Amino acid sequence: MRMGHGLRVLSVYEGFFTGGARIVHSDVVLGLREGGQHHRVLSVHGEVHREATRQRMEDDACYRTLTAAGVGVTSLGRTFGPDRTDPAAFTGPELADTARATADADVILSLKEQPLALLNQAGLPRRPVVVCLHRSDPENQGRALDDLKAAIADGTVAACVCCAESTRAAYEAAGIPSGLLHVIPNGVDLIRFRPDPAGRLALRTSLGIGDPTAPVIVFAARYDGMKNVPLFLRAARAWLAEEPDGHILMCGAGMTPANPGLEADITAAFGADRDDLTPRLHRLGVRRDMEKVYAAADVVSLTSSWGEAAPLCLIEGMMCGAVPVATDVGDSAAIVRGHGIVTPPDPEVIARAWTTAATSRDTFTPALTASRERFSRTRMIASYAALIDRVSAGAGRRTLPEPL
Repeated sequence: MRMGHGLRVLSVYEGFFTGGARIVHSDVVLGLREGGQHHRVLSVHGEVHREATRQRMEDDACYRTLTAAGVGVTSLGRTFGPDRTDPAAFTGPELADTARATADADVILSLKEQPLALLNQAGLPRRPVVVCLHRSDPENQGRALDDLKAAIADGTVAACVCCAESTRAAYEAAGIPSGLLHVIPNGVDLIRFRPDPAGRLALRTSLGIGDPTAPVIVFAARYDGMKNVPLFLRAARAWLAEEPDGHILMCGAGMTPANPGLEADITAAFGADRDDLTPRLHRLGVRRDMEKVYAAADVVSLTSSWGEAAPLCLIEGMMCGAVPVATDVGDSAAIVRGHGIVTPPDPEVIARAWTTAATSRDTFTPALTASRERFSRTRMIASYAALIDRVSAGAGRRTLPEPL
């Protein structure tokens, strides 16, 4: 079993599509590779249709970043969508591709528990698996929790990385042995995510926000029920009605005028009587320059109802100088506390919190600046490296038997 710089690690993704978990994991892969490990990625799906968006693997920002850095990425070629293939049924060629990929690895990282439906298939080479968990609602993941428990019972899972304390608590309550659960909080690149006055001005100018003092709120989330977009939009209506110079930026998969679900939500929230407010509601979709978007904002907001663990948007926004305002889901309150405002799921209260956060931004700046090391990418990657080394060392002492 190789150790340290010679270690070969395979990450298995359900697919490449915009989301915080994939961004974090891809950054971890890059960081571990920079440290000398050998990394490859296998994606179950080559194309994903969700959030009213068609996302080809080759078009995804994480895919492009990984391959540009020399990380090999392959796919089983499946399409995830309304008529998707049974997630637990795999063809002979798919299993053969998976067997070749896993045979060449010392340790396997599973991005969340969904890829375990593949890794649990009989006949694959036995390698220790580290499952990277990024939610706080294991019971709301379909069959994935059962797949995780089956892999643990089989002895395949050597460890689970929890990106938040709420994740650890939720999975322990769901029956996952506490000894397997290791908390490694999310971190971000502090060089990329930082206050940027020039970028702030340029982004605002590109959106037609001429007043440099105009308050701006950013909502960075995919169009999904857990994000409670209707609640956010009701707060947006209340806030825009009180802030004649204010603007709201909505970013993420499905946050475009081409998404009929979002447009219906906007109509329901604003009504025909206040459609004069919607020109200041910018639907920007998926962005490749989120550091500039956050730098342009005064507040980064999240209105999720469930499922969140350690939301990346709150951390990235904070590091760029935006004050976080969020509902109390997962570790959101722990991240925001002392740096911003935690709110109940009430649109009027949220709107008032946005105003307070925007007008008091300077008072939050010292706390945001002092917390930068806590949310460091370097700290996160070092913790992943140490855990993977321990898993590798343990597998070297107790070699898993190959299937008959």
